[in-house]
Amino acid sequence: MTDLASSVPAAPTVAPLAGYTVGITAARRREELGSLLERRGARVVYGPSIRIVPLADDAELLAATRQCVSAPPDIVIATTGIGMRGWLEAAEGWGLAEDLLDRLGRVRLLARGPKARGALRAAGLREEWSPESESSSEVLEHLLTEDLDGVRIVVQEHGEPLPGVTETLRMAGARVVEVPVYRWLPPVDPGPLHRLVEQIATRQLDAVTFTSAPAAASLLATASRLGLYDEVVTALRDDVLVASVGPITAGALESAGIESVVPERSRLGALAREVVAALPRRSPRLPVAGHWLQIRGHAVVVDDDLRTLPPAPMAILRALAARPGVVLPRTVLRTALPGGEDADDHAVEVAIARLRQALGEARLLQTVVKRGYRLAYEPERRVTAGSHDGTHEA
Repeated sequence: MTDLASSVPAAPTVAPLAGYTVGITAARRREELGSLLERRGARVVYGPSIRIVPLADDAELLAATRQCVSAPPDIVIATTGIGMRGWLEAAEGWGLAEDLLDRLGRVRLLARGPKARGALRAAGLREEWSPESESSSEVLEHLLTEDLDGVRIVVQEHGEPLPGVTETLRMAGARVVEVPVYRWLPPVDPGPLHRLVEQIATRQLDAVTFTSAPAAASLLATASRLGLYDEVVTALRDDVLVASVGPITAGALESAGIESVVPERSRLGALAREVVAALPRRSPRLPVAGHWLQIRGHAVVVDDDLRTLPPAPMAILRALAARPGVVLPRTVLRTALPGGEDADDHAVEVAIARLRQALGEARLLQTVVKRGYRLAYEPERRVTAGSHDGTHEA
């Protein structure tokens, strides 16, 4: 057997997200994000919390477009790529595209981020300025250095009103025209979202991803309607990793006390990489009886071997791993089992037997006669060898 005390364990060869279950709330490009996660081994559950409704026939958008053509603004703020493209496509359907592009080509254009900037350039337009942070607050900060009294500013909204932006501009003296290009509505079939909410509440998911602030707000509203708000918020605060594509999306969750991991760049690929990096950090590898053990959602990795566990043995393993090396009596392990209030010592013994069988190495789990069970934890190996990600524990 390899002496683990003399060498740092190699990184496991199993896929980085194998054994984990990740929920996706996105409506648009959900398959793209799901594919990125599945290629890294994750089990993906889809529960779109919103749907995008274009407003090509919307009277409000038509009126705003005509106003921009007849009374050209001084400044136009493009907030999203899909929104700018949708606006121009709608204008084309109304026969107003040529006039609108002509007006936009004569005004100051600000793009909130690279996607909005790309949509402008694809239309033959050129932005004057774009923030590095992709933040509406930075756009405001840029504009508020100027005298905006009487300045006509068009704000292209991104799925929902932007009162923080528009009201601040109005308070600074600007005349603001809001352009609502598309709206978020609840999904046509709420079933997948309801199941996703229930899986969060019961900790059946290891992570959930959000790609828009309305998606986050919709999920929390759905949890409230289902009577699961407290359970969902507690799970997202304590046990389920929350990954948001950017700070605006994360902000919609912060108001509920839910923290997110956020990639440096607001891209799906970066979001997937953030999940890949963050999930394994939440379950460190433990040195146990000459092996390395890591719990991953519905499975456990023993050295380089991924083994799926049924709920009861997994519940026992989680309880033992939470206090590695400590002897836990049957009375404590009973409460860890699903439906613990009805469990008895026999249920514990059955779960222990199945756990030993699944682990494939009986001595990983030790019986202490008349006292209980413990993982054969070897903390001295961790001190000497360090964990697989290069960290060392004192």
